[in-house]
Amino acid sequence: MRKVVVAVDSFKGCMSSVEANRAVADGVRSVWPGAEIVEVPVSDGGEGFLEAFQAAIGGELVPIPVKDPLMRDISARYLLNGETAVVEVAEAVGLTLLRPEERNPLLASSYGVGQLVADAVKNGARHIIVGLGGSATSDAGKGMLRALEDAFDPSERTLRAVRFTIATDVENPLYGENGAAQVFAPQKGATPEMVRVLDEKARQFAADSASRMGFDRSQMKGAGAAGGLGYAFLQYLDAGRQPGIELLLSTIGFDALASDADLIITGEGSADRQTLMGKLPMGILRHSAGVPVCLIAGKVSDRQELLRAGFAHVESINPPGLPLEEAMKKTVAEENIRRFLSIFTGFFEQAEECRTK
Repeated sequence: MRKVVVAVDSFKGCMSSVEANRAVADGVRSVWPGAEIVEVPVSDGGEGFLEAFQAAIGGELVPIPVKDPLMRDISARYLLNGETAVVEVAEAVGLTLLRPEERNPLLASSYGVGQLVADAVKNGARHIIVGLGGSATSDAGKGMLRALEDAFDPSERTLRAVRFTIATDVENPLYGENGAAQVFAPQKGATPEMVRVLDEKARQFAADSASRMGFDRSQMKGAGAAGGLGYAFLQYLDAGRQPGIELLLSTIGFDALASDADLIITGEGSADRQTLMGKLPMGILRHSAGVPVCLIAGKVSDRQELLRAGFAHVESINPPGLPLEEAMKKTVAEENIRRFLSIFTGFFEQAEECRTK
C-alpha cells in the first residue's frame, strides 16, 4: 500500500495547516484511493503553532482573558499537557488582531504574552514552549516582563523552577542593522523615524539589563524574534532556543513517519527563494530521507532554485490569471488544492518510479 505524508504550512490569512492538509489528502485519494495518508499539522512558530503541537502531544487548549497589543481585553489560548505548556505569542499580540490603521509598534505591548505564561505556570507548567511569530510588537518583551512582575512576587522565585524554550527560525539580534526594529518593525506599521526610536530603546534596555544582571544576550540568535520578545526570554528567563520546525518535527517523530513513505507533500502560501532560508518546507525537505518531496503553494517564484535545492516538484495550486482576492478565499483555495492534485500526475508518477527502483 502506498504511503503519503502530508505536512503543509498554513496559507496565512487563508487556510490553517489542518485545513490545507485535509484538502491535499482529498486530492491524493482521488488519484490513489487506497493510500495510507498521514496528515501532520505543522508550524514554524507562528500561526497554527498551538494546533500543530496539540496534534503532536495532545493536551487541552486553555482560554483566558488577556490584553491585546493595544491593551484591550480579548481572549487568548495556550496549550496545557501535564507540566508542558505551549504558548503562541500571536494569540495575544498578533499583528492580525489589529486593523492596518491601528498598527504602531511604538504603542503595541507584549503584556498579553506575559499573562499567558503566568497562567500556564499557575496551572502547573514547568516547561513552556513559546512560538515566536506574527507579533505586532517591538517592545523587546518589556510588556511581557511587566505582566510577569504583576503576576508573581519576585521573592518567591516561582519562574526559576520553569524551563523555557523559544521556537523561532529568526536568527536576528535585538538591535542594530539586522535587529528587530530595522528588519521587522516596518511591516508592523513603523515609519523610518519609529524604527530609529525603537532601535535606540532596545539598545538602551539591553545596556541597562546587562549592567544590572552582569551578562548580555542581546546579540544571541533569536533575540530579535517577535519584536525582541526573544531577547526577554533569553535574558530574563534563561530560555533555550530551537528552530520552530525542528522542534516540532522532533516532537512528532517525523523521521520515523517519513522513513517508509512513497511521497511527501509540503507547502506554504508563497514559495520563493526565501523558502530556502530555513522556512518550514526546507525543514521537511531536510528530514525526507530520500523520499520525493513535492512543494505546493498559492504563488511560486524562483522555481529553478527550489528544484535545485532538492524538491521533486514545485507547483502553484492556482490557475493562471486567478485574482488574488479570489485565491485567498478558503473555500477556493481548498478546492484548488483538490483539483490540482487530481489532474497533476507528476507527483505520483515520480513516487511510483522511486518505488520500483
